[in-house]
Amino acid sequence: MNQLNPEESFTPAVENAFGKDNVIVVKYTMGGQPIRRWYKDWKSLEGDEPKAQPDLYDSLMNRVNTAIEKEKIATVIFIWMQGERDATEGFGEVYEKSLIGLYNQLSNDMKRNDINFIIGRLSDFDMRNEKKMHWTMIREIQVKVAESDPRFGWINTDDLNDGYNRQGKEIKNDLHMSAEGYRIMGQRFADKSIELIHANMK
Repeated sequence: MNQLNPEESFTPAVENAFGKDNVIVVKYTMGGQPIRRWYKDWKSLEGDEPKAQPDLYDSLMNRVNTAIEKEKIATVIFIWMQGERDATEGFGEVYEKSLIGLYNQLSNDMKRNDINFIIGRLSDFDMRNEKKMHWTMIREIQVKVAESDPRFGWINTDDLNDGYNRQGKEIKNDLHMSAEGYRIMGQRFADKSIELIHANMK
């Protein structure tokens, strides 16, 4: 998500749909981080370690609150592209609870019950779970959560990790997306955002 530049495709698409003066985009990312750095009540199934350390969530909310201060917000879209680290560390069993908990945490903090939630499903990088033990488990959970609520949705990224990366290196079935893949990802997030906003404004 670090390499996804909203200005390439996401922001122009939503501004075109709703008007430039009607759109606020806040991006805050740090690559390779576990969900426990966002979800305050994260707990593993066994033992007390590691602990939740939601500093990234706090930083995100500081940016959001600054951006929307004195603004009247009609709708909120929460876009989530994460899961690699949890798959690597083998915390798939608590990922569903954490993902739903994170959404509820955001809803409570923003005092809204109408936040739309879009999940970018992990790519097809490790479908045999050879490098990331819970890769396919996390993928399945992401789709399950995304399909559990009419305000939720997900995008496919399986076709975005071939081609040439931002450094000009050719990649195939890579952990990260190609340069063109990130542009397409932004467009897909935008398309799903527009779809959910229209669907839930009826």
